[in-house]
Amino acid sequence: MPRVVRSTVIAAPVETLWAILRDFNGHDQWHPAVAESVIERGLPADRVGCVRRFRLADGSELRERLLTLSDADMAFSYCLLDTPIPLLNYVAHVRLAPVTDSDETFWHWESRFDTPKGREAELTRLVGDQIYSDGFSAIRSHLAERAR
Repeated sequence: MPRVVRSTVIAAPVETLWAILRDFNGHDQWHPAVAESVIERGLPADRVGCVRRFRLADGSELRERLLTLSDADMAFSYCLLDTPIPLLNYVAHVRLAPVTDSDETFWHWESRFDTPKGREAELTRLVGDQIYSDGFSAIRSHLAERAR
């Protein structure tokens, strides 16, 4: 079972970043891979159990369920329900923490999943680089644009 772990420090207060990331339906506003997103059945985007259905820039569709959300811990977890990518039993966790000596944010993003035999390295790179690392870069750009 592959495990992907990425972390970074974002030059913004933790409350600023949490306000963006806690919106389970807001990733289409900042992640370059996500073209549009909607929460099914009109549920609030911060309700545990809600399902987001989104379309990627390449036209493929995915569905993910929000498993946990904690404002106190500035953390959430989610799982993949439907995806054209063979990431089986995928569960991810996002956690933020303040970097107290610089008013920045430490962002930890990790997941575990199963893959078809022989595709572990390929899919681990895809998740780590094209989802997590690209997401970190995109948030930096998003925050810079908001500051202008």
